[in-house]
Amino acid sequence: MKLSGGRTKIAQLLQSEATGDQVTVKGWVRTKRGNKNVAFIALNDGSTIHNLQIVVDVARFDEELLKQITTGACIRASGKLVESMGSGQPVEIQASEIEIYGTADPEEYPLQKKGHTLEFLREIAHLRPRTNTFGAVMRISHAMGYAIHKYFNDHGFYYLHSPIITGSDAEGAGQMFTVTTLDLENLPKTEEEEVDFSQDFFGKHTNLTVSGQLEAELGAMALAQVYTFGPTFRSENSNTPRHLAEFWMIEPEVAFFEIEDNMDLAEDFIKYLIRYALDHCADDIAFLSKMYDPELIDRLHFVLEHDFVRLEYTEGIEILMKSGKKFEFPVSWGLDLQSEHERFLVENHFKKPVILTNYPKETKAFYMKQNEDGKTVRAMDVLFPKIGEIIGGSQREENLEKLRTRVQELGIPEKDVWWYLDTRRFGTAPHSGFGLGFERLLLFVTGMANIRDVIPFPRTPKNAEF
Repeated sequence: MKLSGGRTKIAQLLQSEATGDQVTVKGWVRTKRGNKNVAFIALNDGSTIHNLQIVVDVARFDEELLKQITTGACIRASGKLVESMGSGQPVEIQASEIEIYGTADPEEYPLQKKGHTLEFLREIAHLRPRTNTFGAVMRISHAMGYAIHKYFNDHGFYYLHSPIITGSDAEGAGQMFTVTTLDLENLPKTEEEEVDFSQDFFGKHTNLTVSGQLEAELGAMALAQVYTFGPTFRSENSNTPRHLAEFWMIEPEVAFFEIEDNMDLAEDFIKYLIRYALDHCADDIAFLSKMYDPELIDRLHFVLEHDFVRLEYTEGIEILMKSGKKFEFPVSWGLDLQSEHERFLVENHFKKPVILTNYPKETKAFYMKQNEDGKTVRAMDVLFPKIGEIIGGSQREENLEKLRTRVQELGIPEKDVWWYLDTRRFGTAPHSGFGLGFERLLLFVTGMANIRDVIPFPRTPKNAEF
């Protein structure tokens, strides 16, 4: 099928058996090699990890035009699709016409040579999608985004757009970016010498959201099954391979779900996404496995082939304490588990994905449903090999008095969450949900080691270049 612009995708041609047809492709030159008689151009248009070879009879083309076809140049090539004489690809094009859209000076183009480090490519994030690695990552990212919406649509969920600008702190972490139109050189002050946000655009202190969960709960109390999928922000000054200042979150919220239902949904959802990736992104995953993570494909199948272990936090702590392993962070009840603890349970002890439940109340957010023991809440974390926690969620506290008491214990002003408490005042119902960080998902599916390499333009401390 020809696209607008009069071209056929390379991915389609590589699967075509219509040799002998006249076709047109457009894309970016990866390499050009040859001799005085024939040139071979490897062309890529982003539709596949694989290049299409353009065979050029040098005598039929202007010498100056051919000199301008270098790595990085953008061209249009037309000609006959024929069976390839080489073993690297099934078909190739015998060029009859070539047009150059844009040149790339070999002395200046940063991707002229192969073997660039991922650290270097982060410095030229505007060009790195043209590499094989980041082309593969971006195609997988697209497939996962589509699969997320398809899963929830097919299961009767409604897509809710939660606000990016908010006056609430869902996690109680306080690590939020302020949104303001006030003159930073001349801030209005109250009598107490604090910033007078009543003069700001929204008339109050507002921030970029850290989660769409609280708003999703409001939607679930009317539509029963909703999900959000949007950008979230954390101003944590962290430079680890697992943290970003701007990232995307998927957050389903379901009325009438107990914690057991929530765990079932999380397992089914994440397995669906991994299965979709293996079915629809096989070439890209194979490339990333070959280049970066030889165990990637086995690890993806590992998740699909095992039922997730349901494990109480208290039992998990006992297993860790009796393991005899010396952890960097000592283990004790009440500890918020570190990645090394989570991975030990998954990779060494159970050798299966684990869903850890019923965490100490003091380590979790105010909205989580309290258990009868008064010490734990119905929280759940899904733990995977290599990455540790990939999903975090809970059953929410639907009891007004218990929720209000917890809000007061944590010093959260009721005036900031009155609307949230109202849902417990009018037609309250059991409900549960979880959050899946989209980039954490991509880390697992692609095998990349740094979260900055699975988002097109990473936002991290001291970095907002593009």
